[in-house]
Amino acid sequence: MQRWDRIEAFIEVVRQGAFNAAAERLRVSSSHVSRLVSQLERQLDTPLLYRTTRRISLTEAGRLYYQHCHHLFDGFRDAEAAVKELQTHPSGLLTLTCATTFGERFLAPLVHDFMRRHPQLEVTMHFTNRRVDIIDEGVDIAIRMGTLQDSSLVARRLCERREFVVGSPDYFRHHGQPHALSELARHRCLIGTRDHWRFDVDGVRRDLRVDGPWRGNSGPALLDAVLKGLGLAQLPDYYVEQHLASGALISVLDAYQHDDTAVWAVYPRHRQRSPKVRQFLDFLVASLGPRLPNQGRGKP
Repeated sequence: MQRWDRIEAFIEVVRQGAFNAAAERLRVSSSHVSRLVSQLERQLDTPLLYRTTRRISLTEAGRLYYQHCHHLFDGFRDAEAAVKELQTHPSGLLTLTCATTFGERFLAPLVHDFMRRHPQLEVTMHFTNRRVDIIDEGVDIAIRMGTLQDSSLVARRLCERREFVVGSPDYFRHHGQPHALSELARHRCLIGTRDHWRFDVDGVRRDLRVDGPWRGNSGPALLDAVLKGLGLAQLPDYYVEQHLASGALISVLDAYQHDDTAVWAVYPRHRQRSPKVRQFLDFLVASLGPRLPNQGRGKP
């Protein structure tokens, strides 16, 4: 590294035209710059500069050496600038995974807005209701809903999420409304991606296994079944809010609603220092939180 210090000092003296100006640029003393250049000349066994009290000029060897060396330090500085740029501006490939409906409705538009701000960024989005192993599959960020399982992943809360047990007015005319969790056993409970519903009983989470004539892994299909009076379902707010407001659906068992079912971003610990991950998460929190756009706050 000592040799590079000597070369850098020589290049700056040539560029600045004086030892003191070069020293100011390098933030060292003039005597130190002079000593480095002299060491380089001894190393090369030839003078590189003519020195007078008024000015300095290049020898023939100095001119040749400068021509071959100056672009090296320009390259170093460009490399440093590129690394610093990477630390402040998202770039490269960002891979995301999310449940299909939430991803299409909420995540994708925000990703597109973020990409407009950072056109150097590339994004791959994978929407699936399958739980993706983001370590094994090399995913940067997974958006997950509900109560998180214990894991080594870092989790960041993006916004609130509430789940409602809902049915259509037609269904309730024929079957009545449940007023206690024990009454769900005599109702037609339509099942989505999990066969249990989550409730809060006196401040304690309770998972209640349910059963019924319909099963599927599609939220929109489940919603359609509920709207057409086939049974009850537990669905998140962003599915049902407009139907609750219009009266097409009615929410029941609100006293047992489990509130700690937020939307989360989870990612491997080593990703948290990545500018693209960090800034995208900040953008999501600012855009989504604390509640989803047009999200209601309970039963109308």
